[in-house]
Amino acid sequence: MKPSRKPSSPAVPAPPSKGRTRAASKPSKPARSRLLLVDDHPLMRAGLSMIINRQPDIEVCCEASSPAEALALMAREGPDLLVTDLTMPGRSGVEFIKDVLSLHPDQPILVVSMHDEMIYAERVLRAGARGYVMKEAGGEALLAAIRQVLEGRVYVSARMSATLLDAMTGRRPRGSSSPIEKLSDREFEIFQLIGQGRTTRDIAEQLGLSTKTVDVHRGHIKEKLELSNATELVRHAVRWVESQNVGGSNG
Repeated sequence: MKPSRKPSSPAVPAPPSKGRTRAASKPSKPARSRLLLVDDHPLMRAGLSMIINRQPDIEVCCEASSPAEALALMAREGPDLLVTDLTMPGRSGVEFIKDVLSLHPDQPILVVSMHDEMIYAERVLRAGARGYVMKEAGGEALLAAIRQVLEGRVYVSARMSATLLDAMTGRRPRGSSSPIEKLSDREFEIFQLIGQGRTTRDIAEQLGLSTKTVDVHRGHIKEKLELSNATELVRHAVRWVESQNVGGSNG
């Protein structure tokens, strides 16, 4: 008679290796918000990227030197935030913001510019941007603006915020605003191009308008700025551009 077999013990799974145990318990790093940076000056882009990429929660995922390049990257990369200069070749900053939002309606946009926010901030906010910070404000203000816009809030400086509130509540002192603020966005764009020495034909070609339409806008600009003729308009526009450094596309 054959001896009975001893019943085998149930198989016990081998314990995971120490290496796998550590890997499973290691917390994953939170994803960083991805920014598209648009500026036509390579050194400025490099400086801004350096400030941003040092942060644990945000990073520059791609860069563009023109509105056309930026629009192509927008479609391909889908950034969490567009950080853009205001004055660039081929397209005004305000029109660029409108272009972006017509294609990507929910895209948060922050403008970083050298130009006086008292003149430009309200325009870019009306166009759909979510914030405006001047380059001279420094790195801390830039990072605060980026994070605030990413959180779904609007960012402007305390001075600009007070000005906007005063305008909304009707408390802005009479005569405190610049006559330039009377111009529509299109008139303002044409006014700047006149100050850069562009002819009516040049302006029409750049903006995709007829020369007759440009002439109509010139007439409205003269009327709103109380200028009597074309010579006064050109002189006034040139002085404005020189005072704002708009012609150098540094904004």
